[in-house]
Amino acid sequence: MSRALTIPIFPLAGAILFPRAQLPLHIFEPRYRDMVRDAIDGDGRIGMIQPLQFDDDNKAPLYGVGCMGEIVGIEELDDGKFNIVLLGASRFRLIREVPNDTSYRCASVDITAFDDVEPDPLASIQRAEVEREARRLGDAMGLAVDWDAVARLDDEMLVNAIAQVAPFDTGAKQALLEQATLDGRADLLVQLMQFQRAAVNGGIEIEPTLQ
Repeated sequence: MSRALTIPIFPLAGAILFPRAQLPLHIFEPRYRDMVRDAIDGDGRIGMIQPLQFDDDNKAPLYGVGCMGEIVGIEELDDGKFNIVLLGASRFRLIREVPNDTSYRCASVDITAFDDVEPDPLASIQRAEVEREARRLGDAMGLAVDWDAVARLDDEMLVNAIAQVAPFDTGAKQALLEQATLDGRADLLVQLMQFQRAAVNGGIEIEPTLQ
């Protein structure tokens, strides 16, 4: 049975929140400062969702799926801005936007649309493929990564963390978010990392030299 809940939503292109992953945000626009203050005074939750197109007026239509975030870290700055950290709780399906008298947007969402309980672990070969492609992409982009720390992440944290921070476009990130299962997300993530690495290498796949 679906369960509708009205929540404040933060439409931000390219900013994807996944269950159990953390998303740091710098809040500077007045409407989102209001949103953070209201969330703190309420249940501390904000719905992250992507707009379908860029819109200065913040009226763009939205993707149909987002993720509920719980404020787990907050710093209010002297100028009234905030630094916050959201922890992904569960994905939701957008039902409709709700008219309101706040400066930010609110929506009715179905928070039972996805089964975001702890997923089954990945097969060892699939886990290894995710780590291998992440290393290859990181090397191609010249990123400094603590791979020992990455290796200690559980399967869900590994896949979701990479999906959240990797430099994929809006549509790709949304496709990852909407994947029903962890192994499906892992498969798509591997494909996207391979495409991204090819793009970084000028469209040429360069296999690592065997030592």
